[in-house]
Amino acid sequence: MLRNNISTTAPKTGDVQRGFRVGAALPISVGSSEKGFTMGETRHTRVLIIGSGPAGYTAAVYASRAMLEPILVQGLQPGGQLTITTEVENWPGDSHVQGPDLMVRMEEHAKAMGAEVISDYIASLDLSARPFVAQADSGMTYTADAVILATGAQAKWLGLPSEEKFKGFGVSACATCDGFFYRGKQVVVAGGGNTAVEEALFLTNFATKVTLVHRRDSLRAEKIMQERLFKHPKIEVIWDSEVVEVLGTEGPLGVTGVRLRNLKTEAAVDVPCDGFFVAIGHAPASELVKEQLEMHNGGYVKVEAGSTRTSIPGVFAAGDLTDHVYRQAVTSAGMGCMAALDAEKFLSGH
Repeated sequence: MLRNNISTTAPKTGDVQRGFRVGAALPISVGSSEKGFTMGETRHTRVLIIGSGPAGYTAAVYASRAMLEPILVQGLQPGGQLTITTEVENWPGDSHVQGPDLMVRMEEHAKAMGAEVISDYIASLDLSARPFVAQADSGMTYTADAVILATGAQAKWLGLPSEEKFKGFGVSACATCDGFFYRGKQVVVAGGGNTAVEEALFLTNFATKVTLVHRRDSLRAEKIMQERLFKHPKIEVIWDSEVVEVLGTEGPLGVTGVRLRNLKTEAAVDVPCDGFFVAIGHAPASELVKEQLEMHNGGYVKVEAGSTRTSIPGVFAAGDLTDHVYRQAVTSAGMGCMAALDAEKFLSGH
């Protein structure tokens, strides 16, 4: 989630889709950089990095150390999903750190290495020929010999106003990130695929009871996973139902239950719980390149095994944009390193 290497206990944020998936989190000055270039001009760089989560910033550090003088365009959510989290307890070297603080440190590190970090977002990207051409929302045009895509992915949500209200206050999309906070408590999981079953099983390590709510009368998950789910004494499944409202307290904000609607009988029932996990999949932010790069698994950018090389030479993808399995901040950072090294090797031969 989002199985990211972070806690998703975070304040609310609005999402925007423009070129790639972003969210309004930090105030920015669109098109600005510390070097004072004006809007509307064209700039060339050897490496253009699009996206500013752990993958993007790590790629910027490594590309800078390779003397490639990269330009990184942040998007409207500088720092990515970590900027909308609070506690991060599983980033190596930090037993406890705030997500936004961690991303500020990553940005400062990239800048210290020589990367130019620009507060703007890419509205269109032409990969038909080198140099590649990126049009920014500010009016700037960037041409690049190589492009590293690090635009990430976002968990899919139900779209309920109450869900939005309690995000970070009992509503989560990542059991790996937040399960620890529900030790000895009851939780509800919504979904019916592999993600939902995995989340439910994982949560049994902490919760006293896990209720899985699914819209249909059968699960879509793999049979062996279903068997594990049905045999687990802590898990109860409620069929043919959907969550229509998240219930909770106002002061302080906190989840106390969910209201379900049976899709066959229309009957409503309230299920008490301390946490609600949405596990209905993830959406990779690949709209920018969906007609240009080879994709798989529902829109994730496909890369060559053991590398970050995409179907177009000179274009590399890292992080949650291509990773549909692990979706961790730490693995995203590792892939950012790989992308920079792959780009350096590519450029040395071109």
